[in-house]
Amino acid sequence: MNSEQQYIELYQEAADTIKARSCPVMNAVRDEAFARFRQEGFPSKKVERYRYTDVDAAFAPNYGISLSPLTVKPSPYIYHLKDAPVDVAPYYHQVADVADPLTALNTALVHDALLIYVPKNTQVEDPIVVDNWLRGNAPTMMNRRVLVLLQSGAEATVIINDHAADKQQFLTTQVMEIVCHDNSRLDLYEIEETTPLCSRFSNVYLRAGHDCSIKHNSITLFNGQTRNLCDVYLTGEHTEVTLNGCAIGSGKQRIDNNTLIDHLVPNCQSNELYKYVVDDQAVGAFAGKILVEKDAQKTASQETNANLCASSDARMYTQPMLEIYADDVKCAHGSTVGVMDEAALFYMRQRGIPESEARTLLKNAFMGQVIDQIKYEPLRQRLYVKVEKRFRGELDKCEDCRLCK
Repeated sequence: MNSEQQYIELYQEAADTIKARSCPVMNAVRDEAFARFRQEGFPSKKVERYRYTDVDAAFAPNYGISLSPLTVKPSPYIYHLKDAPVDVAPYYHQVADVADPLTALNTALVHDALLIYVPKNTQVEDPIVVDNWLRGNAPTMMNRRVLVLLQSGAEATVIINDHAADKQQFLTTQVMEIVCHDNSRLDLYEIEETTPLCSRFSNVYLRAGHDCSIKHNSITLFNGQTRNLCDVYLTGEHTEVTLNGCAIGSGKQRIDNNTLIDHLVPNCQSNELYKYVVDDQAVGAFAGKILVEKDAQKTASQETNANLCASSDARMYTQPMLEIYADDVKCAHGSTVGVMDEAALFYMRQRGIPESEARTLLKNAFMGQVIDQIKYEPLRQRLYVKVEKRFRGELDKCEDCRLCK
């Protein structure tokens, strides 16, 4: 049985149960999404946006599907979709790329979804936190859906944490749809701290109106195989979006980040900075496209991807892209892949610093540029500590979970 057939049969067997545990707005698009997945199947490496990830191999194991409800900390801004205080039909499955096979599979199989809703002109002082815990006694597939809706003038910080609490195989698909109405402000952090047995596929789709400020931070501290996609559509003028990424790979871990920022209107600004440190036999990949449409005059954009290969067996693939159809823009992009600075190592060792400590200090300094840009200070300080522990080999499990200790 190939991987597609396995999930086709899984849906056919579980469809009635999934629909019974779900809500009408999700069920309304479920069968259509399943039909699309059945037609397309998993993307091969010949598909440009999936060229660095073997999706079929990641989904090949015989996973059982989890139908447990999503659990969240009590918050006045987080709801189960079925309990939404507003009509979500105009937003659910409207921002996401419905042609993407993994988005289609998630839409077909997901049974519970969360809504993060911030009303008009509301400034949320404390972060809105969603902790995703992977637990189970058998290889398990988790399908998650999150809809983030910020009304006009709303401001919020959202933190999505992924943890693995068991020494078991887990496969996670996650689709986040984000709608930021005019004059809204969003800081979004996705932090993965799982195990080498976990595979995670996360697709984030964001649509912003005018005069918005959006910051998305993707941080991979520990994982097995990870593919993060982030598509941003700027539909209103004078909006600024920043995408930052920090990825650390060792062993045989794989980390693939794929981004798209689509400038649809004039007078918008985008900034993008992704940094990787890959060691041992780890593989990293980054592909980022800045698309400037014909009418998007006065666009300003900067895209940077910097990578450090800390061993001769580590591999890094990078593909920054600019596609510009307007003629009055200021856009630039760059990428570097290098090894440890031997001159800096020599300088530090001459002053009595052991080589292993010198290497750790240089890796920390390399990642500091990304961590420094985190606005929420408690999280920034926490990540300084975690990144250092990761480079020292002290962070090989989720230290926040008592079940791991």
